[in-house]
Amino acid sequence: MNRKQNTPLLTKQEALNSRRWYLFDATGKTLGRFASEVAKVLRGKHRPDFTAHVDCGDGVIIINAEKIEVTGMKEARKIYRRYTGFIGGLREVPYSTMKARNPKYILEHAIKGMMPKTRLGGQQVKKLRIYVGDQHDMQAQNPTPVNL
Repeated sequence: MNRKQNTPLLTKQEALNSRRWYLFDATGKTLGRFASEVAKVLRGKHRPDFTAHVDCGDGVIIINAEKIEVTGMKEARKIYRRYTGFIGGLREVPYSTMKARNPKYILEHAIKGMMPKTRLGGQQVKKLRIYVGDQHDMQAQNPTPVNL
């Protein structure tokens, strides 16, 4: 009789025990391509034992957030919108202004948009740390540098 191999599924405890941290450098990287790679690691899709209903993703540390780049005319045309909750409270901030004020938000916004909009996705996003500059305070996690 020809049987199919069962896919090994991770338990929550096995996922916790095998969690690692990765260090990404955003210098000169394209925003969307970089964010999709980070989202893949946060979800755990880079692992051969990926289990969809378990938080089996790894932690991600991003340095040099201010050196991320966009292609084409996005530098001039991309706009970040938020609503204050009051009448007429739509606030629009251009990409160039946001990059000068809060470059961490640009990466965080792009990565969160690629994660599932569920409780599990929110739990996975909590393992994301973004730093401006090349210094970070996560040495205790022994992050593995990743080259993209």
